[in-house]
Amino acid sequence: MERKDTSEPRPREGATTELPHDRITVARFREAFPRARWSDRLNAWFVPGRTAEKRIGRWLAEMEAEEDRFADEKGRDVFAFEPIESRYLEAAPATLQIRTPYSRTVVNEIREIPHARWDADRRLWTVPYRSFEELRQRWPAIEAAAERNEPETRRARREAIEGTEQDEARRARTRERRRKRYPAPSNDAPPLDRAMGTHVGVVFFIGTDGELADPTTVSAFYFPAVDGEEYVWASWRPGSLDELVATWPSRTPPEQHELNRGWWMPTLEELRDARRNARSRRRVKKRQHKDN
Repeated sequence: MERKDTSEPRPREGATTELPHDRITVARFREAFPRARWSDRLNAWFVPGRTAEKRIGRWLAEMEAEEDRFADEKGRDVFAFEPIESRYLEAAPATLQIRTPYSRTVVNEIREIPHARWDADRRLWTVPYRSFEELRQRWPAIEAAAERNEPETRRARREAIEGTEQDEARRARTRERRRKRYPAPSNDAPPLDRAMGTHVGVVFFIGTDGELADPTTVSAFYFPAVDGEEYVWASWRPGSLDELVATWPSRTPPEQHELNRGWWMPTLEELRDARRNARSRRRVKKRQHKDN
């Protein structure tokens, strides 16, 4: 009796890919891969051949680059028809360039724009024309924050409050920060010589001599002191750029009990700010060394 072969057919060499369901993309795919066939079983396009996966990858990359070019051209046309006129924005041939005084608000807004990049060499942000519509929506907040942080504007604010209680409180806070001390629960001290997030930024704790911290001072300059909690002063130092770059950020923001305690594992945003400050300190030292 002749038996029927029920074994699975031997799979052919090749690779599969899914495409958007539009006629033009499929037509261009068929033109690039004339041997490609639709597989109902795989619910995908099958391209035979040992190098099929690499060839499909190159084709998809070329298609994506072409779409980006088209999107940039479209965004460039929109910008030319209705440009943003601002001293903080320059329209370069390839990208839009943003240069503002430092502002946390500006940084947070630009980071939400797709494909925005920080150019460390030129000290400015670049935004591709394809992201112009998103930039337009966020520009009022970006420009307002930049104007608030202009040196003249900040100087005017300081002069306006000079001699007031607000000015005295600001000076007292500055004097306290220069002491490079931080309150820590006496029964829950932070680890030493590693980057830690605090209410004054990312610091490296050095140690403590056990001096008690006045709860009134803690609440006035650092964070609300917990009733009944005993705090001691811990010395700290800022981290070097190398140390901060080597620090892995926490994947989650600090929990409420960590905020109440006063220290936690730093987040990526906190480390970014600390690294920026460390770069500024390094540049100042280099200029001073060069002048000397």
